[in-house]
Amino acid sequence: MSGIDAQHSDAPEASTRSRATQFLWQQLPYIVALLLAIAGVAYTNVSHQPLTGYWEFLALAIGAVCVVTKWPDTEGRESQIRLVWTQALHWIAVLVTMNIMLVSGVQQMLPTPATGLVLLTLLALGTFLAGVSLLSLQIAFLGLAMGSAVPAISWLKQSILFFLLGAVLLIGLAISFWLRQDQQPSRSSSDIDKQAEG
Repeated sequence: MSGIDAQHSDAPEASTRSRATQFLWQQLPYIVALLLAIAGVAYTNVSHQPLTGYWEFLALAIGAVCVVTKWPDTEGRESQIRLVWTQALHWIAVLVTMNIMLVSGVQQMLPTPATGLVLLTLLALGTFLAGVSLLSLQIAFLGLAMGSAVPAISWLKQSILFFLLGAVLLIGLAISFWLRQDQQPSRSSSDIDKQAEG
């Protein structure tokens, strides 16, 4: 009896893990795209060089994710062709806009770290609009997350000194507390005996 009960109790756990694994696999393209976008901005800010090819590749990759994730929901050959063409035109427009920002005349007006943020903003806008046109909550959310990363990155860059000072303060407090605990004399048994006699 107990073996049968154990098998039945393991079944819901296995199905829950299976559903969670399947959900993570479905969300993986969106998570990877967001991480690649943030990594691109971080690298641009550190290296002070715009990654033109990187942003173009990322735009094409997100366009491919849009088509691949909506393909199973699209019925009929005509609808599938329309999906491919509308996404192709959408992402070509995003790529053209990105390349306009990379023209040397425009580049002279923008500092290099700002170029990375502008390209991420354009990519975020393109991703959000693709999500709206495809009625895909995940793609629209990816665009919003990428867009919210822009002010977060610029704020973090401006306040890095504040975070550094806060970390030094916390480390200093932790060390002083630890030293204070270490310096307190441990009460030996002879001290306790003297107090009991007195």
